[in-house]
Order: sequence, then structure tokens, then C-alpha cells
Amino acid sequence: MSESADCPLPSFATTQVQTGYAPVPAPTAAVPPIYQSNAFELASLTHARDLFAHRADGDVYARTGNPTAAVFEQRIAALEGGVAAAALASGQAAVALTILALVGRGGHVVAANQLYGGTVDLLVETLPDWGIQTTFVDQDDLDAWRAAVRDQTRLFFAETVANPIAQVLDVRAVADVAHAAGVPLVVDNTVATPYLQRPKEFGADISVHSATKFIGGHGTVIAGAIVDLGTFDFAAEPARWPALTEPSRRLPSGESLLEHFQGSSPFIALVRAKHMHDLGPTLSASTAFQLLQGLETLDIRMQRHAASAQQVAEHLAAHPGVARVHHPGLVDNPWHAAAQKYLSRGVPSVFSIDLPSAGDPEADFARAETFVSRLRVLHLLANIGDARSIVTHPASMTHSHLSPRQLADAGISWSTVRLSIGLEDPADLIADLDRALA
Repeated sequence: MSESADCPLPSFATTQVQTGYAPVPAPTAAVPPIYQSNAFELASLTHARDLFAHRADGDVYARTGNPTAAVFEQRIAALEGGVAAAALASGQAAVALTILALVGRGGHVVAANQLYGGTVDLLVETLPDWGIQTTFVDQDDLDAWRAAVRDQTRLFFAETVANPIAQVLDVRAVADVAHAAGVPLVVDNTVATPYLQRPKEFGADISVHSATKFIGGHGTVIAGAIVDLGTFDFAAEPARWPALTEPSRRLPSGESLLEHFQGSSPFIALVRAKHMHDLGPTLSASTAFQLLQGLETLDIRMQRHAASAQQVAEHLAAHPGVARVHHPGLVDNPWHAAAQKYLSRGVPSVFSIDLPSAGDPEADFARAETFVSRLRVLHLLANIGDARSIVTHPASMTHSHLSPRQLADAGISWSTVRLSIGLEDPADLIADLDRALA
């Protein structure tokens, strides 16, 4: 608000709203600031028109992005080796918008059996309401991936390290099958994070994250991210991707998104201009700020998480009160060789154990409940990737909507207990687990 000779002194009401701030270049803060604004000053009406027509880049309205979130998007894309990213309100939103953008009504997804329970809910129950069907396959059965492909298939979906049994995906092999079918491989890289694995290096095309977990790292925010790794050629078969290759009503020029955004990411442009704009799963500026704080220490934390989890897993593998430890860092684990190939910096700290089974779900639940109730250092929470160590019972919690067959296909039983090893002293965690298993 100016105070020149031709501008009279403002009234009390105008002063209380506008004095002391003008939308000019910000001070050179060393840390990305929180742009806590739902809209952004536009230079002129012509500038506004160009922004809405996607002829110019800039911030307009926070439902589709804000400057704090933009820093996070650039940083997570760089860490993944991608070309662009979209920050969202949750990991579930990241998965949902990726599928909606790529598949469309009447489309088909091929997905691994070994998935987080909330993702299974989305694929089985909600996306069919949008006309999207899913075929589930064993992630390690390449012939099953091939056999599941239909004319309507538009993507393969899997987790790089599955939650909760920690099966390690053969990313390169599954990517090769996907590409032979003419579709991208979308991976959920939440558990590994870009520090322990960069899926692009093994052929994946799009990476999604629940940034709620290790990226945020402290159990304080809910967030998600989609990263276009820049490897899939949507122009090779344009008829498969009409939302990207046909003229877009969001562009007054009559161009397609693929034409207009060549050199960047037409896919992320589609996610942002259509699905974020229309459905509104917005990441707040304050949450983006906290995610940036988390990213600054991601490598250090992941090293500690992985080392402590390895130590805990090795101890539990020798414990008489544990029937099985599902940790691919153990040499007798079925995915140990895959872990050596795909997780050279360490194995993630989310894994599961099986307590001795009585052969009856209720009896196994009672044993798990007794075990959990005795823990004092590990906390019973529906989360992973926290600074605090967490225990969860998948069959009754995160995967409780799965049928007995789906649980078995994912490797989960009623005696399975998931652990997410945090940043505490591993000796304290081992002592706590020993007390609970006694």
C-alpha cells in the first residue's frame, strides 16, 4: 500500500488489513519461508490471463501449489532423479491421482498382491466407482504380470519394499514386462525413500510417496508426492493417453498437454491442472515447510533407521519366542539377494515378525495383544517411518479390510506383527522386545 501525495491516508479498516506489507521480492532468508497465503498477487490482468492459460509460470491460487510446496517438489524430484513432482495432502492422494491421471474410465491396472492395506482398499473398492478395474498378481511372478495385461491396461503398480512383510520388488524385471506391454511402472517408494533406492535407476517411470513417513520423519504431518521420473514415452502410442495427447480444454491454444509441456512433464501438468485443481488434495505451506525440514536430514536418519533395524532383526531371528523374522537383510530371507541388488545403502527399518501360531486367528490375536501390551519403548500406532519405534498388528489394523485370501497372498497372518524401528538406542529396543516376548 503506497502513501504518496495522490493517495490519501487510509482509514483504520484499510490500515489494519494492508499497512506494512507489499508483495515485493522477499528478504533473502536462508531457509525457505512459509508462504501462508491462499492466493498470490498478480502483476496485471494480462499476466493473470497468461497464467490461467498456462502461457506463463507462476503462483495463482494455493489449491494447485504455493512457493513453499514448490521448493519441496523440486527437492524431492531431484532426490529421485526425476523431472518434476506434485506435492499432495497425503500419500493416498498421490496414489489415487496418479492412477486417475493415467488410467481413465474403463481402464485397468495390474498391481502386486503385496501392498499397504489402504492401497488395496482404493484399488478394490473406490476406483471401481470410477470405472477402473485392477488385477492383483504375486509381485515375484513375472508370468503373472504378463498374463494379467489387457488392451485396457494402463499401468503396473507395486511397492519397492512392501509394507508390512518387506518383500523387495525386482524393479528391473517388472519394469521390463511393463514396457513390453506399453505401459509405465508406477512404484510406491515410501518405505525405501530415495536415499535407499532410486527406482529410476532400475527402470521405474513414476514414483509415489507417503511423505508422512520417513520424508517427514517425525510423525507430525500428513503428505504425499508424485514424481515423474521422465522415462516413459507417452508419445509412442498416443491413442492410449488421450488426456495427454489430445487437445486440452485447459489450454486456450488448442494444444495437447504433451505438446505444450514438452521439455518438462506433461504428466505432472495433467495431475496439477486437472486432478489437483478439480479434486483439491492440497498440501499446505506449513506442511511443506515441515517436509523440507525432514528432507534435510533424510540420509542421516535412514542410515540410523536401517542400522538399528538390522541389529534388532538379527537379535529377533535368534529369539525362541519369534517364529519368523521378515527382514531382507537376513541371509536366509527370500528377498536377501534382491535387497543386495536394489538396497545397497541398507535395508529399510519397516519389517515384520511372526509370533508362534496356535493355528487359530483369535488365539493368535490374543498372543499378539499380550505381546504388544508388554511393550514400553515401542508404541502402538497406525504409522511407520517415525522417529519413534512403532508396533502394529496388520491383520486387525492396517490390513483389516483384506479377505483371508488377500492376507495370505500378501504374506500376512494373525500372528504377524509389524515393526517400524525408529531412532532410539537399539539396545533399549531389544531389551523392550525381550521383555515383551518373555
